[in-house]
Amino acid sequence: MSDSHTRREAKESREANKPMSKSDANQDAPSPEVRSLSVKSEAHVASAEELALISLSARLLFENGQSTEKIVSALDQLADTMGFRTTVFPRWGDLTVLISDGSGSRHEIIAAAPVGVDMRKVAATIGVVDDICNGHLDAEGARSALEAVARFPPVSITRFALLAAAGAAALGVIFGAAHLFSLLLIAISAGAGAYLRRWLATVSRNLFVQPLCAALLAGAIGAIAVRLQLSSALRLVAVCPCMILVPGPHLLNGTMDLARARIALGASRIAYAGVIILMICTGLLTGLSLGSVSFPASVPSYPVPLGYDVIAAGIAVAAYGTFFAMPWRMLPIPAAIGMLAHASRWAMILLAGASVQTGALVACLVVGIIITPIADRLRLPFAAFAFASVVSLIPGVYLFRMAGGFVDLVTLGERASVDVVLNTIADGTTAALIILAMAFGLILPKMCIERFCPSLANPIRRGSWGRR
Repeated sequence: MSDSHTRREAKESREANKPMSKSDANQDAPSPEVRSLSVKSEAHVASAEELALISLSARLLFENGQSTEKIVSALDQLADTMGFRTTVFPRWGDLTVLISDGSGSRHEIIAAAPVGVDMRKVAATIGVVDDICNGHLDAEGARSALEAVARFPPVSITRFALLAAAGAAALGVIFGAAHLFSLLLIAISAGAGAYLRRWLATVSRNLFVQPLCAALLAGAIGAIAVRLQLSSALRLVAVCPCMILVPGPHLLNGTMDLARARIALGASRIAYAGVIILMICTGLLTGLSLGSVSFPASVPSYPVPLGYDVIAAGIAVAAYGTFFAMPWRMLPIPAAIGMLAHASRWAMILLAGASVQTGALVACLVVGIIITPIADRLRLPFAAFAFASVVSLIPGVYLFRMAGGFVDLVTLGERASVDVVLNTIADGTTAALIILAMAFGLILPKMCIERFCPSLANPIRRGSWGRR
C-alpha cells in the first residue's frame, strides 16, 4: 500500500515538472492582440485632444436626434479605439462621461440638450467616428472634421418653406380637403408659418415660441377662411399647417429610452414633446377664437381615392425629411417607404375591416422592419427617419378635436351636452391609442433586429488609431 502511494506521488511530481509543450503554452497564454489591448487600456492616458473628440462627438449626436443607445455605442467604440474606456450617463441637459484610463477614473460633464433633429449632422458625425475607428483620421483631422460638422448651416429658408407648404397641402389631401383653393390656403399658411419660425429663431431662444406662434398664425388664417366660407367644415386650413409641427422624433426617442429603462431621460423627452403639442393646441385654438370660430368636437370624414392618398403620403414624407435636414439624394427612400406604409394602413382598414389603431400598428411594423437596417447603413437617426416615413399616420386631427372639446367643456360648463363629453373622450382615447400603436410598431422591430440579428446593423470597424 505504501509502495503504491510512493509511486503515485513520484508520477505526479514528474508530471508537474514536465515542461509544457508549445501547443499547451499557446492555449494558456493570451494572444498578442489580447496582451497588446490589455497593456494599452491599462497604461494609456487619454490626452486632451482625445477627450475633446469624445465631448464633441457626444454633443453633436445628442443634440441632433440620435437615439441614446447609438450614442452610448458610438462613444464606447471611439474610446476603445483610442485606448481607454468610457461609461455614458445621459440626462436632459447634459451628458456625464466616466473615463477610465492609465491615470485612473474621472468624469467629464458635457452640456447638451436633445432638442434638435438634424439627420445630416448625425450622419456626418457617425462618419467621422467610423473613420477614426478605421484608422483613416488622426486626432487633428478628426477634430477639424467634427468642428466643420457643428458649423453645418440649416436647410435654406426657401426649401424649408416650400416643403412645409407642400407637406401641409399633402396632409390636407389625406384628411379630405377636396377643393384646390383650400389646398392653396393650407400651403400659404404653412409656408408663412415656416418663415415665421425661422425669424423667431433669430430673435428668441425660447424653445416653445416657434410652435406656438406658427400654430397661432395657422389658426387665424383658418378662422378667416371659415368666416369667408372658403374652407370645408373640417377646419383643415387651420389644422394641416399645425400637424407639420408635431414633434414625432422626440416622442419616439423618449419611448425608446423608456423601453430600455432610462426612465428620467425618456420621461424628459416625452414631457418636452408634450409641451410642444400643448403649445400647438393653444396657438391653434387661440387663432380660431380671434375670428370667433370654434373647433368642432366631431366632424365628418371624406374618403380619398387610394392613388391620391398614397401620392400625398409620399410628398408629406419628403417634406418631413427636409424638416430634419435629410440630404436630397436620400429623400426618395423614406418617401417610397412612407407610400408603402400608407397603402398598408389603407388596405388593413378597407379590405380587412381593421380599426384605425390596428391599421397604424401594421403599417408601422412594416416600416420598422424595413427602416432599421437602412437607417444603420445610412448612419441616420432612427427616430427622425422612421417618423418621417409614417407622418401621414399621425392623429393630429384627433388631438386638436380633443383640445377643442376641452375648451367647449370649460366654456359651456353644466350646459355641455353628453355628446360633447363623449366625443372629447373618444377623440383623446383614439389619439392616444394611435400614438401608442405607432410607437410600439416602430420600436418593436428595431429592438428585435438589434437583439437577434445584429449582423443587419452596420457596426463600426476598428482599426489603428492615428493612421492617416
